[in-house]
Amino acid sequence: MTGRTRVAVLASGGGSNLQAVLDHLAALGSRRAADVALVVAGRETAGALARARRADIATAIALPDSLGEILHAHAIDLVVLAGYLSFVPGAVTERWAGRIINVHPALLPSFGGHGLYGLRVHRAVLEAGARVSGATVHFVDAEYDRGPIIAQWPVPVAAGDTPETLAARVLRVEHLLLPRAVDALARGNLSLDAAGRVRGGTAVAPLDAFSLHPPDDASLVADIDALFSP
Repeated sequence: MTGRTRVAVLASGGGSNLQAVLDHLAALGSRRAADVALVVAGRETAGALARARRADIATAIALPDSLGEILHAHAIDLVVLAGYLSFVPGAVTERWAGRIINVHPALLPSFGGHGLYGLRVHRAVLEAGARVSGATVHFVDAEYDRGPIIAQWPVPVAAGDTPETLAARVLRVEHLLLPRAVDALARGNLSLDAAGRVRGGTAVAPLDAFSLHPPDDASLVADIDALFSP
């Protein structure tokens, strides 16, 4: 792990986004620039912890007020929120400013903020009558879902969608966006400057620049890879 970015993944649930990060880094093999060194959850029953232990990754149970100490003890360079539901203390967002990111299951700034997570997000999208949803990876700051956006990808809302069916379609995109953002940050291909602007090869995907792919479309992977090309 010498010379690679040490990543901590914070998760509250089953950890499918954690698994996506692990799988992507494993597929890169010796070319990877990062390793997941720690997985943190707020409760022992979080499925993400079981995934971490199967992969021989250190784990920790932490309340928000002890989070900074644990991250420091494990010499963490990059913090990744992957379905983490607790508010991250200001001391952590300040210390890891520009090195802490989150994935959100909607196109921020729409359908974000306190209390909007998981199926609540998808229910809000459907109740609003939106025709397009999506996923967002963004830097984390002191406010819920308000940090500078790294990348977004649109996902169509289908007739007859339920929160569960829309969630599954959006999750497919989360699993592609988040690992690539982690890799790009670890390689130094993107960063956050002093003015709070995202710098580097990654950009937000304009909603009119890409066709809306069904989740099983092989070209989806290629197009998202292109979004992260330096």
